[in-house]
Amino acid sequence: MGRRRQVSQVAGAGTRTLPKAIAALSRTLPAGISPETFRRAKFDLPEAAPALWRLLYHVLAPNPDDEATSSLSIEAQVRLVKAVLRAQGYPRTALSQLPEDGSQSSRELLLALSWLLARGPLLESLLARKRVHLGDEMPACECEDLAFGRASSDSTEAHKDTGSPVDVRLVQWLMGKLRFRWRYLISSHEEHCALLSKIHEYTQDCHSDRRLGHLSVAETELLRNPEGGQELLWTLERENARLEAALEWRRLEPVFWQWMDTVLTACPPDSGSQPMFLPSIHDQGVQELELVALELHALQEELHAILAARRASWKVQVLGQGPEWSAAMQASQEAVGQELAAIQQAWEGGDHLAQPHGPHRLVRSKTRAPLSRGLWATEAIGALRRKEACLEAALCQLQQHCLRELTRLMGALPGVVWIPPSGH
Repeated sequence: MGRRRQVSQVAGAGTRTLPKAIAALSRTLPAGISPETFRRAKFDLPEAAPALWRLLYHVLAPNPDDEATSSLSIEAQVRLVKAVLRAQGYPRTALSQLPEDGSQSSRELLLALSWLLARGPLLESLLARKRVHLGDEMPACECEDLAFGRASSDSTEAHKDTGSPVDVRLVQWLMGKLRFRWRYLISSHEEHCALLSKIHEYTQDCHSDRRLGHLSVAETELLRNPEGGQELLWTLERENARLEAALEWRRLEPVFWQWMDTVLTACPPDSGSQPMFLPSIHDQGVQELELVALELHALQEELHAILAARRASWKVQVLGQGPEWSAAMQASQEAVGQELAAIQQAWEGGDHLAQPHGPHRLVRSKTRAPLSRGLWATEAIGALRRKEACLEAALCQLQQHCLRELTRLMGALPGVVWIPPSGH
């Protein structure tokens, strides 16, 4: 586990500020974990393990507050945490070998939590997940959707016949069910947009902020139910407390990583896993980093040379296999070219795509008055149309793949006449 960080000269004050740092971190994290749990986990006490498993589950689960997922047993939560950490590349194998009852090795769980904190903006994503939404928002970032579309289209080509029989009627039933749910989802979105438009139109000129002009659904609900204002105020106070704790954590974060160095030192080495470390950059570490950068650059050049040689030899071998291999390679190159062209077309739209990613509040405006931060509906429609073009291209690829698979399956059945669907 690696992280670049500058550790200040707080050797004497570290012991005094460490409880404050851990308390700030515990207030920022979900699941109501206490600072005492961290101290017990350093000494690998078993009573700290259930709380840390629950915390990792709330951090890694896609929707931990959902009723279906909140009622999962501790065994199911442990399996989910292990699977997600393995998928994210957690280097230690000791965690995957822990029992599923969630009662052992709290120190290993503390190392896993610190690894998540060190590798990315974990606290920022948790704060964004718990953010109070007062306005009607629309997400403007399509990077994850495009990546998911590319991955899904590639995964279908990777799954070949496994030898198990496939009933064509089951495939048709599943396609009909998927088409029905897709139409239901579209109609639900249209109804939701119509209701939002009515609320924004009826509450025009009711907002104190003239740039917004109208009320959102949450603000309209407050007018209908004033007693809900106390609950909203309590939610906002909790969010402010988490934000204050996050600021305090950022100020005292180096003290926590110094303490984690001692935890990692006390932990026995994990055989068969990659080494985990929390490096400290001292005064003489800059020269060492420069040497490491030079060595890394040399290794990259050597890797590029080896890759070019192997690619050339692979191309010679493929061309020598016959026309079938050449046709397959040409088809793969054309498919990759089409996907790259679709992605380039999706992101070649102008300067408005450089807007900050994230949710934007829906505002009905009669004038073209410039906002401090916003996205016009025409720009959002253009981005959605480009996204639709990419999804249409991926859908055509999936349809062609399904048609080839159905043709192959029907060809294996003797005495069956295959009539392709209309439109193909």
